[in-house]
Amino acid sequence: MSADLPLDRIDRSILRILQAEGRLTNQALATRVGLSPSACLARVRQLEHAGIIQGYHARLDPFRIGVGLVLFVQVALEANGPAELARFEEAIAARPQIVEASHVSGDVDYLLKVVVADMPEWTRLRDELNGGGLGIHRITTLVLMSKPKIFSGYPVANR
Repeated sequence: MSADLPLDRIDRSILRILQAEGRLTNQALATRVGLSPSACLARVRQLEHAGIIQGYHARLDPFRIGVGLVLFVQVALEANGPAELARFEEAIAARPQIVEASHVSGDVDYLLKVVVADMPEWTRLRDELNGGGLGIHRITTLVLMSKPKIFSGYPVANR
């Protein structure tokens, strides 16, 4: 199975269920999708191998584990050739406070999700990025105020 091949009804059902209940046992998953446990496990392994299932994790409340601020940071680079993008991506990968990064279209090149204890920590990190020879043209910081809708998974069509 390849990530670019169409998924059948059973694959899509497996994805919907695992996305909502990642701790579900293989036996329970097999029962829910109508497969034997061995056939179900083989399907899950194929989906993992194809990179469709990229991992399993627990969703944590950042404010209950001591994260002080969650920031969305827009970064515009002075140039966006392959070398500049690679240099920037290498620099942000090395910083644990940057928990997510997306290369986007539009007025900015990257949208980052950053977690820091407080504004002084963000100021230091921002200054490191600006002074790090990364060719940053502009950084715009947005502070998370509340989370009225939490990401619970991607819609998986029934097709």
